[in-house]
Amino acid sequence: MRSREFWVMDYETIVNCFVAVFEAYDRKTRKVFVISKYQNDVVDFVKFLIESKNAKDWHLGYNNIAFDAQITEFVLANAKEFLDPDAEAEDIAHRLYEYAQYVIGKSDRNEFLDYPEFKLSIRCVDIFKLNHWDSNAKRTSLKWTQFGMDWENVEEMPHPHYERINDKDTLTMVVKYCINDVRSTKAIFTMTDSKGTKVMVSQINLRAKLSETYNVNLLSASEPKISKEIFLHFLSEKLGLEKKEIKEMRTYRKNVVIRDIILPCVKFETPEFIGVHNWFKNLVVDTTILDTSEDEIKKKGPKYRMMHKGVPTDYALGGIHGCIASGVYEPKPGRKILSVDVTSFYPNLAIKNKWSPAQIPKDDFCELYEWFFEERKKYPKSNPLNYLFKIVLNSTYGLSKSRYSFLYDPELTFRITVNGQLLLSMLYEMITTRIPNCQPLMQNTDGLEFDIDEKYEELFFAICKEWEELTQLQLESVEYKKMIIGDVNNYIAIYSDGKTKCKGRFEFEELPLHKNKSNLVIPKAWFEYFVNGIDPKDYLKSNKNIFDYCTGSKIKGNWFFVERGVKEGVFYENKLQKLVRYFVSKKGTKIIKCHPDGRQIQLESGPILQTIFNKAVTLPWEEYNIDEKFYLDKIYDEIKKIESTSEVIPQNMYQQLKLEL
Repeated sequence: MRSREFWVMDYETIVNCFVAVFEAYDRKTRKVFVISKYQNDVVDFVKFLIESKNAKDWHLGYNNIAFDAQITEFVLANAKEFLDPDAEAEDIAHRLYEYAQYVIGKSDRNEFLDYPEFKLSIRCVDIFKLNHWDSNAKRTSLKWTQFGMDWENVEEMPHPHYERINDKDTLTMVVKYCINDVRSTKAIFTMTDSKGTKVMVSQINLRAKLSETYNVNLLSASEPKISKEIFLHFLSEKLGLEKKEIKEMRTYRKNVVIRDIILPCVKFETPEFIGVHNWFKNLVVDTTILDTSEDEIKKKGPKYRMMHKGVPTDYALGGIHGCIASGVYEPKPGRKILSVDVTSFYPNLAIKNKWSPAQIPKDDFCELYEWFFEERKKYPKSNPLNYLFKIVLNSTYGLSKSRYSFLYDPELTFRITVNGQLLLSMLYEMITTRIPNCQPLMQNTDGLEFDIDEKYEELFFAICKEWEELTQLQLESVEYKKMIIGDVNNYIAIYSDGKTKCKGRFEFEELPLHKNKSNLVIPKAWFEYFVNGIDPKDYLKSNKNIFDYCTGSKIKGNWFFVERGVKEGVFYENKLQKLVRYFVSKKGTKIIKCHPDGRQIQLESGPILQTIFNKAVTLPWEEYNIDEKFYLDKIYDEIKKIESTSEVIPQNMYQQLKLEL
């Protein structure tokens, strides 16, 4: 028997054709199997899967557990029938197609699969699940990840799955498409970060070790699932209960009366902060709001705006967000910008105040939760165990608001978020009222930034110490020498040692693949301008990475893209795929978003032209015909907004009402 292999793989199922591509993770070996009237590899394919099963191979893929692995098991279960010499290739391909459609029609939750992960004959790693790209917040297609990693060919299926393949050229095109998907998936598995670390490899190795240690399959587990399984393992041991019994635990509540869960130590002295306190005390939250998305909670949930020293701060169910007017903030001589964050804020709130889900014995939960916190401190950040305990600590809050979790108790959720906001607001009030001429800059869920006179620095830290003793929480502080602020979620901070932190639209380094990296040249130019004093015109002359100028645009439903242009004096129109990568050029075409009902929207308004770049082409820089003015206009627009004075939004923008759902 041969040694174990790690195969990156993908299947394409068409009504009369089946294509399977496998590529070795650690070398260039590739195997392509086709089942059609033009090529029948069914015997080789079945034998390969049987060999793969016996050799204990791993299959690495993108959404392969809920799709490709199901087909693999179907083939293995029906191997004898498929190996019948009288079986017609197109009949087998059609059977595989019908089964694939059946699989697609089922839920992607494992318990609804014919072959859930624990029943698979061949071990799988699914980076779709591992990265939590199957969640509403991060939902990401392979095509979008191709855009995110500047893949050479961002291609969608070139032939409808429901139409027969009737010529060899079309078959060749589909095979090439499947190979492209496998190659790009392999690139995700092998990609490295700026430190040279193979990110997916380290993540998979950690999950393999955890799976072995705790006897549970975590190879494709997302961070929340790892947290749930590890917490469940230790809780089962601590309580002496079977995991199945604990999994059924929940505390359901129709509503949560916020007044009843506010800590008694919460007190304020100024009218604006007293107003915040009173607003929370009058809230009664309908817990069904937790069943909606984060965006819906922000949209429909209760809001309160407080104005303090010219800075508006917004309070809601999840956290506080406040920010001074956009601008460049650099302390004048004799002043400093100081930032404080609460260490492991949400976990420590629960630990220090002995909070737990009502269905779990308080002492046992709190002892275990604190044990995770103390264990993490024993390991450096480079150690995988530090990462493990970190995600267990951080995910527990999220699990308290999920009906699918044994930690579900909405009261615990709001104990953490409401008291977190109020305690941080106490620190906010203490600093700004006790330190003369203190100017608050930003407030977010777990931290605050201030511009203060350096002669009060000792007082600043004395106040922080007082707050720590009162709350039993810890603060971490840093000093910034400059902040470029768009708003609380979008800024550049320059530390006193020259290092930088970029957030929101100013981020550009090692963006997660589910995020939108469109027009990366723009935040790079902002950074060079604000941090290094480089004129955007000069920066654009130095940046000749064509992918930094590209935009990714995707559509759903019945919408479709068309390209309109003129070639040799003749107008033409081409229908495009649902994800288009393009850059703005001087000699391009127009890309229009269209709907069957007649609605049409230009991707870039006015006379601006685009060059479609789904399939990347290497050219001398001048031949790309980049429209530098387009990019410079966007760069300078933001610079102008930042450098000009913005008005603070008035307090009455937000109604101060009870939540009514």
